[in-house]
Amino acid sequence: MLRWFRADLHLHTCLSPCADSTMSPRAIVKGAKKQNLQMIGICDHNSVENVEAVRMAGKREKLAVMGGIEITSQEEVHILGFFSKKTALRDIQDMVYKNLSGENDENLFGEQILTDEHDRVIGSNRRLLIGATGLPLEKIVDAIHRLGGLAIASHIDRQSFSIIGQLGFIPKGLTLDALEISPLASQKRKYSSSQRHSFPLVTFSDAHCLEDIGRSFSSFLIEEANIEETKKALMGKDGRKMIIR
Repeated sequence: MLRWFRADLHLHTCLSPCADSTMSPRAIVKGAKKQNLQMIGICDHNSVENVEAVRMAGKREKLAVMGGIEITSQEEVHILGFFSKKTALRDIQDMVYKNLSGENDENLFGEQILTDEHDRVIGSNRRLLIGATGLPLEKIVDAIHRLGGLAIASHIDRQSFSIIGQLGFIPKGLTLDALEISPLASQKRKYSSSQRHSFPLVTFSDAHCLEDIGRSFSSFLIEEANIEETKKALMGKDGRKMIIR
Protein backbone atom coordinates (compact mmCIF):
# COMPACT_ATOMS: atom_id res chain seq x y z
CA MET A 1 0.00 0.00 0.00
CA LEU A 2 1.36 3.38 -1.00
CA ARG A 3 1.63 6.15 1.60
CA TRP A 4 3.34 9.51 1.90
CA PHE A 5 6.72 9.74 3.62
CA ARG A 6 7.87 13.17 4.69
CA ALA A 7 11.64 13.08 4.08
CA ASP A 8 14.65 15.24 4.80
CA LEU A 9 17.51 13.32 3.25
CA HIS A 10 20.38 15.77 3.66
CA LEU A 11 21.45 15.98 7.31
CA HIS A 12 24.97 16.33 8.70
CA THR A 13 26.12 14.88 12.00
CA CYS A 14 28.82 16.13 14.35
CA LEU A 15 31.28 14.23 12.16
CA SER A 16 31.11 16.99 9.55
CA PRO A 17 33.52 19.73 10.71
CA CYS A 18 31.10 22.48 9.67
CA ALA A 19 28.21 20.95 11.65
CA ASP A 20 27.28 21.78 15.22
CA SER A 21 28.58 19.43 17.91
CA THR A 22 24.97 18.93 19.07
CA MET A 23 24.19 16.99 15.85
CA SER A 24 24.46 13.62 17.58
CA PRO A 25 22.42 10.53 16.59
CA ARG A 26 19.76 10.69 19.31
CA ALA A 27 19.42 14.47 19.01
CA ILE A 28 18.99 14.24 15.23
CA VAL A 29 16.34 11.55 15.57
CA LYS A 30 14.51 13.56 18.23
CA GLY A 31 14.64 16.67 16.04
CA ALA A 32 13.35 14.74 13.03
CA LYS A 33 10.44 13.29 15.00
CA LYS A 34 9.60 16.77 16.27
CA GLN A 35 9.28 17.91 12.65
CA ASN A 36 7.04 14.92 11.80
CA LEU A 37 9.58 13.42 9.43
CA GLN A 38 9.25 9.72 8.60
CA MET A 39 12.52 9.39 6.71
CA ILE A 40 15.90 11.09 7.02
CA GLY A 41 19.24 10.74 5.26
CA ILE A 42 22.68 11.12 6.80
CA CYS A 43 25.19 12.73 4.44
CA ASP A 44 28.36 13.81 6.17
CA HIS A 45 31.19 15.31 4.16
CA ASN A 46 33.27 12.52 2.59
CA SER A 47 32.48 10.02 5.36
CA VAL A 48 29.86 7.46 6.39
CA GLU A 49 31.31 6.70 9.80
CA ASN A 50 28.34 8.05 11.82
CA VAL A 51 25.65 6.57 9.60
CA GLU A 52 25.16 3.31 11.49
CA ALA A 53 24.90 5.10 14.85
CA VAL A 54 22.07 7.29 13.55
CA ARG A 55 20.42 4.28 11.87
CA MET A 56 20.36 2.40 15.17
CA ALA A 57 19.06 5.43 17.05
CA GLY A 58 16.34 5.84 14.42
CA LYS A 59 15.37 2.19 14.59
CA ARG A 60 14.51 2.54 18.28
CA GLU A 61 12.18 5.44 17.44
CA LYS A 62 10.74 3.86 14.28
CA LEU A 63 12.35 6.50 12.08
CA ALA A 64 13.77 5.35 8.74
CA VAL A 65 17.37 6.42 8.19
CA MET A 66 18.95 6.24 4.75
CA GLY A 67 22.72 5.85 4.71
CA GLY A 68 24.47 8.42 2.59
CA ILE A 69 27.51 10.58 2.02
CA GLU A 70 28.21 14.00 0.50
CA ILE A 71 31.26 13.58 -1.69
CA THR A 72 33.30 16.53 -2.91
CA SER A 73 34.63 15.95 -6.41
CA GLN A 74 37.94 17.25 -7.70
CA GLU A 75 35.93 20.06 -9.33
CA GLU A 76 34.63 20.93 -5.81
CA VAL A 77 31.11 19.79 -6.68
CA HIS A 78 29.07 18.19 -3.88
CA ILE A 79 27.25 14.97 -4.77
CA LEU A 80 24.91 13.08 -2.45
CA GLY A 81 25.11 9.30 -2.61
CA PHE A 82 22.56 7.03 -0.90
CA PHE A 83 22.93 3.28 -0.40
CA SER A 84 20.77 0.50 0.99
CA LYS A 85 23.56 -1.98 1.76
CA LYS A 86 26.25 -1.62 4.41
CA THR A 87 28.76 -3.17 2.01
CA ALA A 88 28.06 -0.42 -0.51
CA LEU A 89 28.62 2.23 2.16
CA ARG A 90 31.93 0.62 3.07
CA ASP A 91 32.98 0.41 -0.58
CA ILE A 92 32.19 4.05 -1.35
CA GLN A 93 33.97 5.05 1.85
CA ASP A 94 37.10 3.12 0.83
CA MET A 95 37.05 4.81 -2.56
CA VAL A 96 36.69 8.28 -1.04
CA TYR A 97 39.36 7.83 1.62
CA LYS A 98 41.86 6.53 -0.95
CA ASN A 99 41.37 9.76 -2.89
CA LEU A 100 41.20 12.22 0.01
CA SER A 101 44.39 13.83 1.28
CA GLY A 102 45.23 16.14 4.16
CA GLU A 103 44.63 16.24 7.90
CA ASN A 104 41.93 18.20 9.68
CA ASP A 105 42.79 21.32 11.67
CA GLU A 106 40.13 21.50 14.40
CA ASN A 107 40.94 25.13 15.18
CA LEU A 108 40.38 26.10 11.56
CA PHE A 109 37.62 23.77 10.35
CA GLY A 110 36.01 22.31 13.49
CA GLU A 111 35.87 18.96 15.27
CA GLN A 112 35.00 15.71 13.47
CA ILE A 113 33.30 13.69 16.19
CA LEU A 114 32.54 9.98 16.03
CA THR A 115 29.69 8.77 18.24
CA ASP A 116 27.75 5.64 19.05
CA GLU A 117 23.96 5.28 18.90
CA HIS A 118 23.65 6.56 22.48
CA ASP A 119 25.49 9.83 21.70
CA ARG A 120 28.65 8.74 23.44
CA VAL A 121 31.83 10.11 21.84
CA ILE A 122 33.95 7.19 20.67
CA GLY A 123 36.67 9.08 18.83
CA SER A 124 37.40 11.59 16.10
CA ASN A 125 38.31 11.50 12.43
CA ARG A 126 41.65 13.08 11.57
CA ARG A 127 41.16 13.20 7.79
CA LEU A 128 40.45 16.49 6.04
CA LEU A 129 36.78 15.70 5.45
CA ILE A 130 36.01 19.25 4.36
CA GLY A 131 38.46 18.91 1.47
CA ALA A 132 37.96 17.86 -2.13
CA THR A 133 38.74 14.35 -3.27
CA GLY A 134 40.82 13.62 -6.35
CA LEU A 135 37.80 11.96 -7.96
CA PRO A 136 36.24 13.40 -11.14
CA LEU A 137 32.53 14.09 -11.00
CA GLU A 138 31.65 11.44 -13.56
CA LYS A 139 33.61 8.77 -11.70
CA ILE A 140 31.76 9.54 -8.46
CA VAL A 141 28.32 9.25 -10.08
CA ASP A 142 29.31 6.05 -11.89
CA ALA A 143 30.63 4.51 -8.66
CA ILE A 144 27.43 5.37 -6.78
CA HIS A 145 25.33 3.65 -9.43
CA ARG A 146 27.68 0.68 -9.68
CA LEU A 147 27.11 0.14 -5.95
CA GLY A 148 23.33 0.31 -6.39
CA GLY A 149 22.94 3.81 -5.00
CA LEU A 150 21.20 7.06 -5.83
CA ALA A 151 23.24 10.06 -7.02
CA ILE A 152 21.84 13.54 -6.37
CA ALA A 153 23.61 16.83 -7.11
CA SER A 154 23.63 18.95 -3.95
CA HIS A 155 22.09 22.46 -3.63
CA ILE A 156 22.39 23.34 -7.33
CA ASP A 157 21.16 26.90 -6.72
CA ARG A 158 24.15 27.78 -4.53
CA GLN A 159 27.19 29.59 -5.91
CA SER A 160 29.70 27.39 -4.10
CA PHE A 161 30.13 23.61 -4.15
CA SER A 162 27.27 23.07 -6.60
CA ILE A 163 27.42 21.61 -10.07
CA ILE A 164 25.93 24.80 -11.58
CA GLY A 165 28.05 27.12 -9.45
CA GLN A 166 31.31 25.30 -10.17
CA LEU A 167 30.81 24.22 -13.78
CA GLY A 168 28.00 26.46 -15.00
CA PHE A 169 26.19 23.49 -16.54
CA ILE A 170 25.39 19.81 -16.08
CA PRO A 171 27.70 17.70 -18.25
CA LYS A 172 25.95 15.86 -21.05
CA GLY A 173 25.50 12.20 -20.24
CA LEU A 174 25.91 12.62 -16.48
CA THR A 175 23.34 10.16 -15.13
CA LEU A 176 22.16 11.94 -12.01
CA ASP A 177 18.97 10.67 -10.35
CA ALA A 178 17.87 14.12 -9.16
CA LEU A 179 18.93 17.67 -8.40
CA GLU A 180 18.63 19.16 -4.93
CA ILE A 181 17.62 22.78 -4.39
CA SER A 182 18.18 24.75 -1.20
CA PRO A 183 15.53 25.51 1.45
CA LEU A 184 15.04 29.14 0.32
CA ALA A 185 11.41 29.50 -0.73
CA SER A 186 12.18 31.91 -3.56
CA GLN A 187 14.72 29.50 -5.00
CA LYS A 188 12.30 26.57 -4.77
CA ARG A 189 9.72 28.49 -6.76
CA LYS A 190 12.33 29.54 -9.31
CA TYR A 191 13.68 26.07 -9.93
CA SER A 192 10.32 24.31 -9.71
CA SER A 193 9.06 26.37 -12.65
CA SER A 194 12.26 26.06 -14.65
CA GLN A 195 12.33 23.72 -17.62
CA ARG A 196 16.06 23.91 -18.30
CA HIS A 197 16.95 20.79 -16.28
CA SER A 198 15.62 17.39 -17.34
CA PHE A 199 16.03 15.86 -13.88
CA PRO A 200 13.65 15.43 -10.96
CA LEU A 201 13.98 18.19 -8.35
CA VAL A 202 14.12 17.52 -4.62
CA THR A 203 14.63 19.82 -1.66
CA PHE A 204 16.15 18.98 1.72
CA SER A 205 17.41 21.04 4.64
CA ASP A 206 21.17 20.40 4.45
CA ALA A 207 20.94 20.82 8.22
CA HIS A 208 24.16 21.46 10.11
CA CYS A 209 22.36 22.33 13.37
CA LEU A 210 19.32 20.89 15.12
CA GLU A 211 17.13 23.94 14.46
CA ASP A 212 17.39 23.44 10.69
CA ILE A 213 16.22 19.82 10.55
CA GLY A 214 13.09 19.62 8.42
CA ARG A 215 13.14 23.27 7.35
CA SER A 216 12.85 21.94 3.81
CA PHE A 217 11.71 18.48 2.80
CA SER A 218 10.28 16.37 0.00
CA SER A 219 7.35 13.98 0.28
CA PHE A 220 7.52 10.55 -1.36
CA LEU A 221 4.46 8.42 -2.15
CA ILE A 222 5.98 4.96 -1.72
CA GLU A 223 5.34 1.58 -0.10
CA GLU A 224 8.26 1.75 2.32
CA ALA A 225 11.27 3.89 3.07
CA ASN A 226 14.15 2.46 1.06
CA ILE A 227 16.40 3.24 -1.89
CA GLU A 228 14.44 1.18 -4.39
CA GLU A 229 11.11 2.82 -3.60
CA THR A 230 12.65 6.29 -3.51
CA LYS A 231 14.14 5.74 -6.97
CA LYS A 232 10.74 4.66 -8.30
CA ALA A 233 9.20 7.84 -6.89
CA LEU A 234 11.85 9.99 -8.59
CA MET A 235 11.06 8.20 -11.86
CA GLY A 236 7.28 8.39 -11.34
CA LYS A 237 7.12 4.64 -11.73
CA ASP A 238 4.38 2.18 -10.60
CA GLY A 239 2.24 4.91 -9.05
CA ARG A 240 5.05 6.28 -6.93
CA LYS A 241 5.67 10.01 -6.98
CA MET A 242 7.39 12.84 -5.19
CA ILE A 243 6.59 16.47 -4.42
CA ILE A 244 8.75 19.18 -2.84
CA ARG A 245 7.71 21.28 0.14
